[in-house]
Amino acid sequence: MEVFKLGAITLTWLNGGVTHMDGGAMFGVVPKPLWTKKYPVNENNQIELRTDPIFLQVNDKNILIESGIGNGKLTEKQKRNFGVTEESKISESLAELGLTPEDIDIICMTHLHFDHACGLTKPDINGFASVFPNAVIYTSEVEWNEMRNPNIRSQNTYWKENWAPIKDQVVTFKDELEIEGAITMIHTGGHSEGHSIIVIESAGERLVHMGDLMPTHAHQNVLWLLAYDDYPMDSIRAKQTWIPSMMKEENWFTFYHDGHYRALKWDEEGKILDSVKRNREKN
Repeated sequence: MEVFKLGAITLTWLNGGVTHMDGGAMFGVVPKPLWTKKYPVNENNQIELRTDPIFLQVNDKNILIESGIGNGKLTEKQKRNFGVTEESKISESLAELGLTPEDIDIICMTHLHFDHACGLTKPDINGFASVFPNAVIYTSEVEWNEMRNPNIRSQNTYWKENWAPIKDQVVTFKDELEIEGAITMIHTGGHSEGHSIIVIESAGERLVHMGDLMPTHAHQNVLWLLAYDDYPMDSIRAKQTWIPSMMKEENWFTFYHDGHYRALKWDEEGKILDSVKRNREKN
């Protein structure tokens, strides 16, 4: 597990599983000769996308950002369609830290698409149950409403088995929410109407977790959007607001999906100043 220190806070990437999605869909209208210079692609035009939650502790609270792809929930057809070659091993990752899923106090969800929210629940004798029964799960009010009432486009990614077992654990917010004095969730829209980003600050250091507005380091360009984005102009506006200013201040970016980098710091011109690379030998 990769570890990164931000001020007094230690971030650890857990093993949440992996998908392989169509590269064209992940880079939208960007021509393939351009995006393949930034991110590797396989012979099936798929790119590797991790689904690895970030674990951190603040004020003695055990916190997760995102929840992984889950385990034992996807059909063989779904695994094939989503290129899932490894399911979540969150319990095993937590065990290495001396913890169990029952020890998680807070979960921050940028949004609730299946590849982020499947890890919240698990199959059990009665259907599905919460994986983290003692956690408060934070997401935006807009996202939670659409999760339970998806439209014709979003119904393929908002699944009842991902929300029904945890409905009593969910706490929503409208615009911004501060958590434990160090984490701020900010509703941006874009990728989904309820999408949020997460800013973490400690001892004068700062990072932003852009969620699926910047799922990989190759999506740094404000115009490089996913074909999956429901509101692309909102994605662009949010990226314009956050990415150039964070780069200018030489703050950190962290990733949930990137198969190659866990965290990056760019300068104003886009030059990499520092990074935490994923250990590809272990995963």
